[in-house]
Amino acid sequence: GAIIERSVTVDLGAGGSLLYQLRNADFTTAANMAGAINSRFGESTAFPETSGSVKVAIPDKFKDDIVDFIAAVEVLNVEADSSAKVVVNERTGTIVMGRDVRLSTVAVSHGNLSLIVREEVNVSQPNPLAEGETVVAPKTAVKVVEEQGQLVLLDMNKGVSIGEIANALNAIGATPRDLIAIFLAIKASGSLHGELIIL
Repeated sequence: GAIIERSVTVDLGAGGSLLYQLRNADFTTAANMAGAINSRFGESTAFPETSGSVKVAIPDKFKDDIVDFIAAVEVLNVEADSSAKVVVNERTGTIVMGRDVRLSTVAVSHGNLSLIVREEVNVSQPNPLAEGETVVAPKTAVKVVEEQGQLVLLDMNKGVSIGEIANALNAIGATPRDLIAIFLAIKASGSLHGELIIL
């Protein structure tokens, strides 16, 4: 037997536009892509339709040369939005985390490790006669103490990054297993703002 298939006619750029589908749907990435296209080819050339698609109008000068237009769009630099993720491999003890993962207020005690995070607010007040503005600058300090396990409150107004926590724990020789246990508990409490993926 044989299979006969009818060839599909491709009408590239039908209707004077192209629709780009993002592999990973994200509103920020879609907006960044539309912005990059608009800054290169003019305003109103592209706009995000959804988090996963960007509609691009083909400029008049490319109406007869759509392939060149697509090639020009392909080489544009578009900053993809990075999602906050922590990937944990419990078998190997490997932890990979994005820089955008943040923690909110939480109390942590694990074995003989105590985790202390303090948020201090520095205020700079100008002279009353000077033409200055009051500036508030938060300063986060992370300190890890190795002692008998106790419950310590992590009070963070702006949130501290999980990378700062990992660096502080690594400085005193915490094992990857300790880090994994702490991150799993923080995620379970709802204080880890990001996705935790366990392999």
